[in-house]
Amino acid sequence: MDYQNVRGTQDFLPEQEVVRRKIRRTLEDTFILYGCKPLETPMLNYTELMASKYAGGAEILQEMYTLTDRGERDIALRYDLTIPFAKVVAMNPNLAMPFKRYEIGKVFRDGPIKAGRFREFTQCDVDIVGVASQAAEAELMMMAVDAFEKLQVSVQIQYNNRKLLFGLLQMFEVPETAMNRVILILDKKEKIDRATLVKELTELALTPAALKKIESFLDANPTLSYFENYSLQNDFIAQGVTEVRELMDFLQALKIERSCLFNPFLARGLEIYTGTIYEIFLKDGAIKSSIGSGGRYDNAIGGLIGKDASFATVGISFGLDVIYTAFELANQIEQNPREIDVFIIPMNTLKQALQLATALRKTGQRVEVELSGKKLSKAMDKANRENVGKVIVLGENEVAANKIAIKDMVSGRVEEVEFNF
Repeated sequence: MDYQNVRGTQDFLPEQEVVRRKIRRTLEDTFILYGCKPLETPMLNYTELMASKYAGGAEILQEMYTLTDRGERDIALRYDLTIPFAKVVAMNPNLAMPFKRYEIGKVFRDGPIKAGRFREFTQCDVDIVGVASQAAEAELMMMAVDAFEKLQVSVQIQYNNRKLLFGLLQMFEVPETAMNRVILILDKKEKIDRATLVKELTELALTPAALKKIESFLDANPTLSYFENYSLQNDFIAQGVTEVRELMDFLQALKIERSCLFNPFLARGLEIYTGTIYEIFLKDGAIKSSIGSGGRYDNAIGGLIGKDASFATVGISFGLDVIYTAFELANQIEQNPREIDVFIIPMNTLKQALQLATALRKTGQRVEVELSGKKLSKAMDKANRENVGKVIVLGENEVAANKIAIKDMVSGRVEEVEFNF
């Protein structure tokens, strides 16, 4: 048998998983500080749910893993945590609002593989339902800044509002059937060259006038003031400008405006978003793709329950795998980290060694007992190799005297203490 992982999946050995769990704990602890409650949803969902018109648009559906169960029902692996969360809210109308939840779990996408991007990966999500104000977006962006400061990763959050782009394209007389496709192409502005971008726009069979106006927009290097000029002529633009201004005021009040940048071309690939959107990038550009993202999606929950009602909902997602890759690129992964505080080497005293280990673990120390009967020299080699803090060689004489000798592996100092076996 040819032993290898499925393409786009990987194993994480202990030294890697230690770092990943540190990242995960840091994110989770930050989520809890912001009053978020834990939630867990199934990886398996009905394909109809994941493929609903509120579930992300055609592009992401092409990456969805599908299967059939024994009852010949169409099943899909979740490609994100957002739609399963929207389903939970739709199925539980008695949830107290506002409702803040976080979930950390694996998702699956049969998409391109690149640095930090795999087909099985872990997302760490926070969503808030029941807050129409931009205060929800601002709090999630503040939470992201806090989390990455704790992780000692320098990031920039780029943000925009989908209403601005939608309204502007209405002004440019782009047909509604082509609207989302144009927005997706504009989102590639910093990822592909200008000629390719214009070629993709041309293939949509837009009118020459519309194409010319879009190219003019690309050349304008627009600020929010650019959109304000159209705000009296288009309701979507007026709403978008108001929301961006409100968000900017919150960011300034929170003193994180320098970590956040208005990007008028940011669109995000998912059609689910209805307002503010944002993506988190490494400041040093070591990874070009985002390491976190999110936005407002007020229509998703109502769409799932078949109502026109709008549920004010905004979320943010952190990619655990891509953040770990950022740690690797920045050489932030500690070499040979200490995972064991005390290593006990029994010399014909295995029962007593286990008794001692149990007592030490109750004090909160991480203890390993050498169980395989290695010779003393081999066991000490292991202690040195694995950066153990302290070593206890437990012989019959120590057990008889009810004393143990604890060697500090850094200083070499030996401390003798009493212990009743």
